[in-house]
Amino acid sequence: MRLPRARLLEPFLGLAMLLLAWQAGASAMAKPILPGPLTVIPLFLKDLWGDLGLHFLASSGRVILAILIAVCTAAPLGLVLGQSPRAHALFSPIITLLYPVPKIVFLPVIYVLMGISDFSKIFLISLILFFQILVVVRDEAASLTPELIASVRSLGAGRRALFRFVYLPATLPAILTALRVSVGTAVAVLFIAEQALTQWGLGYYIVVETYQVLRYPEMYAGILAMGLLGSLLYGFIRIIERKFAPHLFIKDQE
Repeated sequence: MRLPRARLLEPFLGLAMLLLAWQAGASAMAKPILPGPLTVIPLFLKDLWGDLGLHFLASSGRVILAILIAVCTAAPLGLVLGQSPRAHALFSPIITLLYPVPKIVFLPVIYVLMGISDFSKIFLISLILFFQILVVVRDEAASLTPELIASVRSLGAGRRALFRFVYLPATLPAILTALRVSVGTAVAVLFIAEQALTQWGLGYYIVVETYQVLRYPEMYAGILAMGLLGSLLYGFIRIIERKFAPHLFIKDQE
């Protein structure tokens, strides 16, 4: 499906408006605390091949690993809960209790139990994504009627065939939607988690290496890198949606 030219130009138009507003604000303030894009963007492009790039790779590795852990654990469990009334009745009260709680409040508990390490940061992000994916996959799996599954089994389908032709097509759109909605929250939590006792990561770079020592142009370059990370993750998920769940992509364009 080809999008209209006007639709393709919308992101670039929005970016141009944002840069113009940024430059206007910097010119009006005329203070070092708000350098303009003409100062920050060249610095960003230069530092991205230096230390800033290493911080970017460290943050990318953490959030990507957290996404993989969340998908590999929440998706199978969601399928079980959606297809097993007994399992759903057993675990539903726990999920109902924990799902609305902002998972960032568990950060001190995770640090106490696991220590302040890369694993604890990854675990926190995966915990946030876990509940988002678990709930939507459970609901999608519950919508699969027993008659549909029985009809597929009557054709000789085993577990692999059921997963490939029934469960995966039914739950993949839900997983991708949950990831797309949650990716901004995941990056925000990553920023908070990386501020404590670490030497690599965009959160550390923005707060410790730049903000605390008043390196404002570098600080804004780090913010741009954090925004780039979120945009790349979002865009990658959209590419997967367009390939494997095109009805979601078309619906969003309407």
